[in-house]
Amino acid sequence: MTPIQYIIVIASLIAAAVVFFILGITYRKRVSEREIQSAEESAKRIINDSIKAAESKKREALVEAREEIHKNRTEYEREVKERRTEIQKQERRLQQKEEMLDKKTDGIEKKNETLTKRLSELDAAHEEVAEIKRNQFEMLEKISGYTIEEAKAYLISNLESEVTHEAAMKIKEIEARLKDEAEQKAREYISLAIQRCAADHVAEATVSVVPLPNDEMKGRIIGREGRNIRTIETLSGVDLIIDDTPEAITLSSFDPIRREVARIALEKLIIDGRIHPARIEEMVDKAKKEVDATIKSEGERATFETGIHGLHQEVVRLLGRMRYRTSYGQNVLNHSIEVAHIAGLLAAELGVDVMTAKRAGLLHDLGKAIDHEVEGSHVNIGIDLAKKYKENEEIIHAIHAHHGDVEPQTIIACIVQASDSISAARPGARRENVESYVKRLEKLEELTCAFIGVDSSYAIQAGREIRIMVKPEEVSEDEMVLLARDIAKKIETELEYPGQIKVNLLRETKAIEYAK
Repeated sequence: MTPIQYIIVIASLIAAAVVFFILGITYRKRVSEREIQSAEESAKRIINDSIKAAESKKREALVEAREEIHKNRTEYEREVKERRTEIQKQERRLQQKEEMLDKKTDGIEKKNETLTKRLSELDAAHEEVAEIKRNQFEMLEKISGYTIEEAKAYLISNLESEVTHEAAMKIKEIEARLKDEAEQKAREYISLAIQRCAADHVAEATVSVVPLPNDEMKGRIIGREGRNIRTIETLSGVDLIIDDTPEAITLSSFDPIRREVARIALEKLIIDGRIHPARIEEMVDKAKKEVDATIKSEGERATFETGIHGLHQEVVRLLGRMRYRTSYGQNVLNHSIEVAHIAGLLAAELGVDVMTAKRAGLLHDLGKAIDHEVEGSHVNIGIDLAKKYKENEEIIHAIHAHHGDVEPQTIIACIVQASDSISAARPGARRENVESYVKRLEKLEELTCAFIGVDSSYAIQAGREIRIMVKPEEVSEDEMVLLARDIAKKIETELEYPGQIKVNLLRETKAIEYAK
């Protein structure tokens, strides 16, 4: 080929290369434009999807925030309501206590005024009596020509032996006449036989112990910052004592019904495991309903066992409340049922109305059902309750006289008084702690040893008999009768004891001689 041809070929190749290059650039540009357009569309789509997702998440976040705010607001309103309710209850209790204190203060002021007036009257009367006594003594001294001491010595020297002998003979005569009254002794034997009746009584105290599954439960019962224990104490009115005693909590309250409500509620909370103020309030309400049901059933049981009908429903409920009341460890409801049975037996033997006697015996301690809530003795409270629920006058009088506040005017009142003493005085009926028991025996021996002529004294048979050794050279046979009565009167005046105490005087004279 010629050079020109080479040049033409090379130029053609170069031109072809340029054309291909230009075509390639044009193609790549189109491809790039399509990719850029596709990328822009993808970017727009991604941006739109992101915007939609963001808006969706924003809406969800707003909904969750509203729900959380609503939940917190509901919880806050509930807590505010609970606290407001608790504050209102506390305000009501404080107001009631203030009213009770005002009433008691008014009553005390009135009593003080009455006592002051009576004391002034007594002082004036004492002065008047003393003046009259002085005038009489002066007149007697002028008439007799003796001074007071001389007249006293003269009378004592002339009349002492005669009066002692006559008094001893009179006492023996009265005792002999009483022994001849067979019917009266028969009634006494009936009382002694009934006194031997056995009945179970539960000895209770002012505290109850609730067992715990573990010591960790103590912390849960106390709650955060003591919230739970304060709620329990406020709702039940019982003090919770949490000490080092393992797996146990002590409930303390003078009111046995409150203590029983708190015990049942606490046991339910321990079993349930959910301990917080709302749950505590619910459990306390349930416990109160259970105790109310028990009170009603116990009152109905008492009327069923004694066969007494026609009692007011509130009286039956008051009888049921005595199920949780004790006196010296003796259950008051069981004691009242026992008194009703004994009164019925005595009434049958004496030929009087048995049902009236049993009714009076069952209701004689009715005031003890609410004596810790109402001012006054249980006798006066019982009288007011009996009048309120339309009991007849014979029943009301028996309630009034069963502790000797007034003299018994009817046979029913005497029967209830005797039945109450028999039920309370029988061995094992009432609990007495060792310390007070020993003090009573020591006081009994000390009191009898203080009499002139007593050599020694010994309390035996658990304090139901005092055996006294007298000095034979100072106390004669006639004087022993008077000394025994004086000691018995002294014991009745200065000591408190169940049942009766037998005063047994012993006088022994020995004469020893030796034959040589």
